Amino acid sequence: MDKPIYLNEDCSAEDRAKDLVSRMTLEEKATQLLHNAPAIERLHVPEYNWWNEGLHGVARAGTATIFPQAIALAAIFDEEYLHEIADVISTEARAKYNESVRQNDRDIYKGLTYWAPNINIFRDPRWGRGQETYGECPYLTSRLGVAYIKGLQGEGKQLKVAACAKHFAVHSGPEKGRHEFDAIVSQKDLYETYLPAFEACVREAEVESIMGAYNRVNGEPSCGSKTLLVDILRTDWGFKGHVVSDCGAICDFHNHHKVTANAAESAALALKNGCDVNCGNTYLHLMQAYQDGLVTEEDISRAAERLMRTRIRLGVFDEAGEYDDIPYEINDSPEHRDKSLEAARKSMVLLKNNGLLPLNRSAIKSIAVIGPNADSQNMLKANYFGTASKYTTILEGVHEAVAPGTRVYYSEGCHLVQSTVEDGAKANDRASEAIAMAERSDVVILCLGMDANLEGEEGDPNNPYAAGDKQDLNLPGIQQQLLEQIVATGKPTILVLGTGSALSVGWADEHCDAVLNAWYPGSLGGTAVCDILFGNCSPGGKLPVTFYRNASDLPDFSDYRMEGRTYRYMQGDSLYPFGYGLTYSKVALSELTVPDAISAGEECGVSVTITNTGNFLVEEVVQLYVKDLESAFAVANYSLADFKRVRLAVGESRTVALRVRPESMQAVLTSGERKLDSRRFRGFVGISQPDKRSVELTGMAPLSFEWNIR
Repeated sequence: MDKPIYLNEDCSAEDRAKDLVSRMTLEEKATQLLHNAPAIERLHVPEYNWWNEGLHGVARAGTATIFPQAIALAAIFDEEYLHEIADVISTEARAKYNESVRQNDRDIYKGLTYWAPNINIFRDPRWGRGQETYGECPYLTSRLGVAYIKGLQGEGKQLKVAACAKHFAVHSGPEKGRHEFDAIVSQKDLYETYLPAFEACVREAEVESIMGAYNRVNGEPSCGSKTLLVDILRTDWGFKGHVVSDCGAICDFHNHHKVTANAAESAALALKNGCDVNCGNTYLHLMQAYQDGLVTEEDISRAAERLMRTRIRLGVFDEAGEYDDIPYEINDSPEHRDKSLEAARKSMVLLKNNGLLPLNRSAIKSIAVIGPNADSQNMLKANYFGTASKYTTILEGVHEAVAPGTRVYYSEGCHLVQSTVEDGAKANDRASEAIAMAERSDVVILCLGMDANLEGEEGDPNNPYAAGDKQDLNLPGIQQQLLEQIVATGKPTILVLGTGSALSVGWADEHCDAVLNAWYPGSLGGTAVCDILFGNCSPGGKLPVTFYRNASDLPDFSDYRMEGRTYRYMQGDSLYPFGYGLTYSKVALSELTVPDAISAGEECGVSVTITNTGNFLVEEVVQLYVKDLESAFAVANYSLADFKRVRLAVGESRTVALRVRPESMQAVLTSGERKLDSRRFRGFVGISQPDKRSVELTGMAPLSFEWNIR
């Protein structure tokens, strides 16, 4: 007897999905649109839970390799390397899935549909979920999003895992009120800032899934928006995959947005506009919506076919899947943990160094490790994390790094956030201890900042320090007081920041000897911090976000206009600019080769020679920015157009090829149309952006050039 089409591996995924769904009853089709889809035993369709997470490692599913948080991975400024990390994550995903199937465990976080990456634009540093993104630049986010998705999905006939670009599309806080918030955005900002990364992930990476956001966009709830899901995503971009709602977002339609009257109407609005799977339970009302004439069987079948297509592409119905032989033992392997450690080293950004770093371990007889993040595993993990088999805090890293016989002093110094505790005692009851230890030490490593309990997804609105958005950009609690007390001892002080976002640490920049941004660096982050501090490697990370001097430099948090935000639109000097980061060496740029003119639609190719003129092996990021010199619709400043991370031995020179793509020379009009609107452009090639503050901090001005469009 011939196999049914849906089991015939020689047929297309679309034909197989259509055949499979045609064999289902209407009720069975409707149940498959829930994120926890039940089995259909007569068709040999196993139960499947669509919900899984893989932002910076397999999350919430037991032991796995924990990489640095996404914002830290962005600071590496390396597409190829991020692809490698994503490939490791998808390998562990398959290893865990294969074992789960063998154990007949098909629960939540056990499937192959991973709801990552988050490619929203980090437009405001107060947003708690900005740590999940690749920063504030649409171009950087596009390149890294494409790389991560390709690494997750693999290059075989089958999908290794199904990636999901989220949250479509205009979503970056505030967390409080996100279930009822309406993000008002102009067509220019929409197409210039909020959509480019999503478009790249659809067109270039062929991402299998898109997740809608909680909020409305210009009046339409994102998970039921005809503009976003039908007109732009499927009609304009040709998206072929499936759309999933954020969890509980569809019931927001009637409960909070008030655009529908009840659950049946909400289910119908989402389904009719292309939301195929509901994370939540509103699609339990789909049959009621059908009976009320709000949806048709064709609507339900269409969504079910898209979902079955994804499962077929994952090999769920094949006798011998392409990735079925990946063994469980490869999960959390030593090689993968080494990759996490390497990523942490690459991601950290040296913000200041007056010459204290790297430390000379043989000259240090005593060292103080102080601060609430000094011995914190929470700071290492960030959010959406798995369980590591080994953690190394900064304190533990210092114990491993110092020379034998060196005395290591430790004090928590203060609570991460509280200024008082419930029993009335002061939370700075450790301050005198911390000061005493600093006084007895040759050097102080002061570990301050945040963790994901303080910034993240929506939390308790009555608790200003619950997970959610930051109220300001200051060090929380009494950390600033501790910082000033330690610096007042006169001992050389290194500030190590644990954070997923920008903080206003201007006082530290003026008074500390060195400032290292460690981000949320993954399970072995403490080792990576010490590898940098003690000179086992040079820092090479660059900021994917702007560090502002004060929150007062920013527009209102709920204002989605880009004016005054990010390196492309801000006015005045930042504390630490986008694209900035120091190393332990010096480089020189020379032999810039550029065209005088190109034809419309052509790339502008650029090459430059970079030489390591210092005495330390480094990885430096060559950056190319472009400024439109004529169009009234150009961004206020300039835009990143290309970048390349380069490894250089002492004295080594390398020629780096960069390019300005045609779309980087286009302006976005008021209507949202993107077009070539200028004939003259200026480019800047350097190790930072070309602003005055970057030049001041790096001591190196970029090379500039101009070209014309024929």
